[in-house]
Amino acid sequence: MAEENFFERVYAIARQIPFGKVTSYGAIAKALGAARSARMVGWAMNACHNKDDVPAHRVVNQKGLLTGKHHFDGTNLMQQLLENEGIKVVDNQIVDLEKHFWKPEIQG
Repeated sequence: MAEENFFERVYAIARQIPFGKVTSYGAIAKALGAARSARMVGWAMNACHNKDDVPAHRVVNQKGLLTGKHHFDGTNLMQQLLENEGIKVVDNQIVDLEKHFWKPEIQG
């Protein structure tokens, strides 16, 4: 199924996000050559609950908002995971996004 393949490609990129860094749904979509598929990347991240090796907490929206936080168990788990990596979060938004942003490489 094409969707499963897309999701696995999303997870492959998400696994590359370094500790203490974040990226956006759109940046992952662009790296996959599907720049208009940020929402599909979001669906993939939402579907990865049972994949402990996918750091979904490191994927935020383009403004640094923790838009996926309601998909994590516990009210502030996403924020806590990011703060454990040295990323400051205020009002569900990453402080100094440019400093923490990681741009995935275009996949061939």
